[in-house]
Amino acid sequence: MSRLTVWDAATKAEILRTEDATEIATTLAGVGVRFERWPVAPLPKGAAPEAVLAAYKPHLDAFLAETAAGTADVIQLTPDHPMKGALREKFLKEHIHTEDEVRFFHEGAGNFVLHLNGRVYDAHCTQGDLISVPANTQHWFDSGDAPDFTVLRVFTETTGWTPHYTGTDMAERFPVVVG
Repeated sequence: MSRLTVWDAATKAEILRTEDATEIATTLAGVGVRFERWPVAPLPKGAAPEAVLAAYKPHLDAFLAETAAGTADVIQLTPDHPMKGALREKFLKEHIHTEDEVRFFHEGAGNFVLHLNGRVYDAHCTQGDLISVPANTQHWFDSGDAPDFTVLRVFTETTGWTPHYTGTDMAERFPVVVG
């Protein structure tokens, strides 16, 4: 189930915890982050990336037309992937990207944790969730020690995905909320 937890970044006091999709979307929209739910396509677990893209084509076409993003692809990560640890480490420290980071979860889950305006927003995204983190937003991502997801990635150009690390210890001070 989708969840949003918000803390005061200075005191670590919890301000909000909700699993209500409307409240999540409204709260995140207040800081410029898009969150919405899409219907999940009826595909077998681990469906090929091409099948996932085809199943979401109407949603993707509308999203790409609205946002002027360029294209989409699919990334699948499983607990037995040999590079899962290295991939996790790459995004576990606070960083920014030079373009919006848009992800739609067809399967599995992961946490986008945003550091904005003196607050920390932990958006636990699950199957059916789309999140769009604006360019230059301080954040980190974690899918845990045993990642298991299929995610659509929407982008303008892949060079925008390069993480630019902030050098803070925010990710260590605010580990993701699991379970």
